[in-house]
Amino acid sequence: MRRFQAAAAAALLLPYAAALALGGGFSGTAQMEQAESGKRVILAGTGRGYVDAEAYVAGLTAAQMPADFEKEALKAQAVIARTWLYGQMGEADEIREEELEDGGLYQEDGGPGLWKELWNSGAFAEEYTKIQEAVRETAGQALAWEGTWIRPLFHFASTGTTRAGGPSFPYLQAVKSRRDVEAEGYLTVTEWTPEEFESLAGVPWDQVQIVSRDGGGYAQEVQLGSRTVTGDEACRLLVLPSPAFSLEAYEGKVRAVSQGLGHGYGLSQFGAGAMAREGYTAEEILGYYYPGAEIISSEP
Repeated sequence: MRRFQAAAAAALLLPYAAALALGGGFSGTAQMEQAESGKRVILAGTGRGYVDAEAYVAGLTAAQMPADFEKEALKAQAVIARTWLYGQMGEADEIREEELEDGGLYQEDGGPGLWKELWNSGAFAEEYTKIQEAVRETAGQALAWEGTWIRPLFHFASTGTTRAGGPSFPYLQAVKSRRDVEAEGYLTVTEWTPEEFESLAGVPWDQVQIVSRDGGGYAQEVQLGSRTVTGDEACRLLVLPSPAFSLEAYEGKVRAVSQGLGHGYGLSQFGAGAMAREGYTAEEILGYYYPGAEIISSEP
């Protein structure tokens, strides 16, 4: 679990598709006992063939959420992964893997990656059947808003409240996710020497000011000397696990205290896991974190 949390903390700070870079690669064609979906991904590199879209969704789900999560949480994640893939494909029935935003699960050279590491880790191969079941039980389901696939952002744990996406993303609303504060690594402390901090931020730490925050405590605007950046941009510059951070001087160093893991938009994976344990279904979990979005089983 800790390995996935560390990966999520790093990757989910980036735009959504960068989270998919968690996938590395494994040789051969994915094997899944399920019907052809009518959609497929043509694999990168020569002689690699293709996989059915549902098999690819299983790979995405395995790369995005620990296999020991509850089934309903895994089903919710499978719908998210499928929504992203359908959004990339548009009206087409197939897509070349190299056309996917920020790449996909398979490396062009067929070399080892996170997928192969997971598969060779022993218990994962057995747990993967649970992911296959989650994909089969949600086959063809994806999230749409007014006839368009949504941008299904997700993160590992919020500050206790997720973030609103603004008018362009009406299905991304600030909702309570109170159990997130129980996530391992929810509160983190990062320290630098003044010189280390300046090399990252480009300005001395005393020229940095958090100008505004949203209701969940996430930095919205940050002043770096003479320029203003978003809280997400400042988070990436400082390599922090969350844009919900504060800065202070501490014993001759600069210290950042961060809350949550990831950017805070959309589904909280830790919160989804908690809801699943409490008996909520995947449909209820998705409806909670993407209010107003519709789960459909055909092209919008």
